[in-house]
Formats: sequence, C-alpha cells, structure tokens
Amino acid sequence: MSGFGSGVFDCDVLVVGGGIIGLSTAYALSRASPGTRVTVLEKEPGPARHQTGRNSGVIHSGVYYRPGSLKARFAVRGAAEMVKLCAEYGLPHQVTGKLIVATDRSELPRLHALAQRGRENGIPVRELGPAQIGAYEPNVRGIAAIHVGTTGVCDYGAVAGLLAGASGAEVRYGARVTAVDRRPWGVAVRTADGAVVRARALVNCAGLHCDAVARLAGDEPGMRIVPFRGEYYELARPELVRGLVYPVPDPAFPFLGVHLTRGVDGGVHVGPNAVPALAREGYGRLVVRPGELAGTLAWPGTWAIARRHWRYGAGELRRSLSKPAFTEAVRRLLPAVTAADLRPAPAGVRAQAVLRDGTLVDDFLIREAPRTVHVLNAPSPAATASLPIGREVARRALAHLAG
Repeated sequence: MSGFGSGVFDCDVLVVGGGIIGLSTAYALSRASPGTRVTVLEKEPGPARHQTGRNSGVIHSGVYYRPGSLKARFAVRGAAEMVKLCAEYGLPHQVTGKLIVATDRSELPRLHALAQRGRENGIPVRELGPAQIGAYEPNVRGIAAIHVGTTGVCDYGAVAGLLAGASGAEVRYGARVTAVDRRPWGVAVRTADGAVVRARALVNCAGLHCDAVARLAGDEPGMRIVPFRGEYYELARPELVRGLVYPVPDPAFPFLGVHLTRGVDGGVHVGPNAVPALAREGYGRLVVRPGELAGTLAWPGTWAIARRHWRYGAGELRRSLSKPAFTEAVRRLLPAVTAADLRPAPAGVRAQAVLRDGTLVDDFLIREAPRTVHVLNAPSPAATASLPIGREVARRALAHLAG
C-alpha cells in the first residue's frame, strides 16, 4: 500500500477500535491536548459491540488485583471516576457493594488473603461471619464472606456512546482495517472499503483482534489472543438477589467464577462460565471460523494452557454442556435456585492474551513500536479502568507525536 503521497495527514492520531478503551483514549487525547485531530476506526456499525457491550456491567473495586499492578491502580482509580462520570451525565449506575462468599473451609485462606489484598489496594473491606451474610443477602449461604463497598454496576455501552460523542473525534463505523503501512514519519491504514487514512501515530485498541492488527503493522506482539466465551443465564426470580454475589476465585486463573449480578435494569445475570470459543467473535457454540481457530491451535501457548489447566477446563466445559451442573455451581451460593430459574442470556467473549509458553497474561499489557501504541491485553476490569487506561495510552501516543 502506497499510503503516503504529498505528506498531508488526515489526522494526528488514528485509533483502531471503537470499544470503551479506544473511545476512552480518544476522549483522553481531546482533554490532554485540545486541537489534536483524532480519528477512530470501528469495523462494526456502532460502538461497544463486543467486550464492552457484552459483559455483566460491573464496576470492579480492584480488590482482586496484585498491589502495584496496572489492574490494581487503574481499577481503584477508574471505579471512582466511572461512578462520577455516570452521575455527571445521568447514565444509569448504582454503587451496590458486593459479597465474596466462601462456601467451603478450604476457601478461607484465600478469602482472608483477598481481604488483605483489598486493604493494601486502599479498598474498604469488611469480613463477615455466616449470620452477617444474611443481613446483606438473605438467600445466600456461606461460612464466611467479605463485603466490598465500592463495587457497582453501570451500562458500559451507554458510557462508550457518551465518550464517542464527547471526545470530539471523527468516529468512522463500518471501517475494518485491512492493511497498515508504517513509515518513520507516520502511518497509513487502509480499510475494507478501500479508503486510506494517514496519521502521525497509530493506537491499536482492537480488542479481540489486537494481535492481528499488531502484525499488520509489522510488529510481533509476542502473544496471541485466545478467545474464551463467557456464558450467562438470567435469573427468573431476581428478587432472590439484592446486589452482587461472587465465589472465592482461584488465583491461578483470570476468571472470577460463576457469580450473581443485579444490573441497572433490575435483572440478575448469572455467570459467566468460561469455555474456549471457536472464533474471535464466537458468541454461539456453533460459531466456527476455521482460519481463526487454526491460528489459535497453531500458537504453542494454547496447548500449554490445555496441558496445565485441563482439569479446570473440563469443569467449565461440563457446566457449559450441562444445565444441571451449572445450576449446582450456582446453588453453592444460592441454594434456592432451581434449573427452571435459569434462562439463557447473551454470551460474551473475553480476549485473553496468552504468551508462547502458555502464560495467561494477568495484567493490562501496553506495548509500543515506532509511531504506534498497542493495547494487547485489556479484559475485565478494563471497562472499569477505561478512563485511566485511556489517559495512559493517550500520554504514550502524544509522546510519539512529539518525537
């Protein structure tokens, strides 16, 4: 692609991806450097069609994440900022607090460690006994719990739509990137309709396809996105749950386990169950994209995950294929639930970065190349942390303009 002719740029920063991270980056650029010309390319007909718009809408407190990590710092800061933004613009949100509940004595050391981690991250955490659990959630059973007061819920799709308008960026929908031509003085990107956009710097916030966009730019990211489908049910009796209820997570995995989330609409989501997806956008079990699947299977890290974590994966797969098994997992927290109470709800897909050796990247991952910033791992709690992430990515992009 001969992207450069007269040397005239169409914009200063070109952002690939119209999810909440790409739009937060555009918003941050407009705040940090007014007058910076920003264009956002999104392949879908509107914003937030994938990870941003297909989750349970939780504003995470930051209680789970290693102190000092980007996840911990950005989630704690981002949660407060997300609540403030929603309040300022009248977007639906609630600060409900949540319970993390131990149902077996073997979980108690992990629960206590989680409480300590929360305190290290500056989060208000209260430890509860069995009787105190009922004061928050009368239908939930457990032997101990912690209450995290700063957790909430919102509508991230609405937030993304707000950011798209408030950023002042030109947002082009239906603009799938097919080629990237990077030179010492700038970047030219071609979209599927043949249009070429020239920019002084490129920001890759392509989520489920971020590794593919990095390779289009000529960069080997050292990771691949391995997609995991998150399967949800909706609770037919939402009155059984007042707020948010989580199990004690297994620290070996970036997944939080099957949990109960009362959303801003009053409905209660149950899930997600996490199973490998057969396509980057494999929201249904039967959605298969052979090229994407072949790419996943060709990555050595995929097989390393399978060897290392097959027992965990088998349990997730069992709950995926068996509604009674899924119900059994929910009943550990909420004994009153029956299979009839669980109605299928839309699934999501998590873009999980996996290294060559099978390491599941735990923290947010941002890497740079000439004239380029790549966001290569931004699953949950990225929506919560989107405003701080956007500022960090914008800071790096502006440094490329100055260089």
